[in-house]
Amino acid sequence: MNSPVISVITVAYNAAADIEGTIQSVLNQTYAPIEYWVIDGASKDDTLKIVKQYEAQLKWQSEPDKGLYDAMNKGLRLATGDFVLFLNAGDRFSEHYTLEKVFSHYTSDTDILYGNVMMVDENRESLGLRSELTPHRLPEKLTWQDMKFGMVVSHQAFIVRRDIAPEYMDDNLCADIDWVILCLQKSRRTTHTHVCIAEFQTGGLSRQRHRESLNDRYRVLAKHFGARVNFYNHIWIVARAAFFKLRKGKRSY
Repeated sequence: MNSPVISVITVAYNAAADIEGTIQSVLNQTYAPIEYWVIDGASKDDTLKIVKQYEAQLKWQSEPDKGLYDAMNKGLRLATGDFVLFLNAGDRFSEHYTLEKVFSHYTSDTDILYGNVMMVDENRESLGLRSELTPHRLPEKLTWQDMKFGMVVSHQAFIVRRDIAPEYMDDNLCADIDWVILCLQKSRRTTHTHVCIAEFQTGGLSRQRHRESLNDRYRVLAKHFGARVNFYNHIWIVARAAFFKLRKGKRSY
């Protein structure tokens, strides 16, 4: 069986402090069939200068965009691989052989491969696995219904066949939840790889605009699960978050 090509897409804007580590983590993968795109939002710092140092090994585009999901949609349109993965500036693959381990689980009818992420702080110090540090437990057999209580799988550890991947809603801070649900609804085979796929650097857009992201999440989940069910599900989400905060001293839900 031929190894599928994966298009890794990195979205960046004014990310000079983080972009090189992300690039190197992709280029150093032992898995060979990689198409690598960096989508830069016309950065005003040295991001593009750093990217150009590697242009023999990757593809890039730099132009103004309307935000994160607009940039991710540009990456999707440019990608030509069998699978796609978003590994944005600041995120990194966990090991040099991460993708080799992931695709050892691939079969011809596989549409989605997923795993866990290690959360790291701004100094790249490991904080722990996302499934340990947040209330979101990673299901053994992930389905779209598992998303009813929120994003149980990390975007950086969700590899999807490109021809079932839709574009993102670019006006919603929780467009990633909607995107994952739509992908899972189309998937023939979704495989838990039990691999820690990426390091996820905390402090993203949804965390910076937390209240707005909660409102957007409510609307996304209501669209897929219905208003009544979603209302009761969110009672559970709030109760779970309160319990988790008391137990761990964190606000993560």
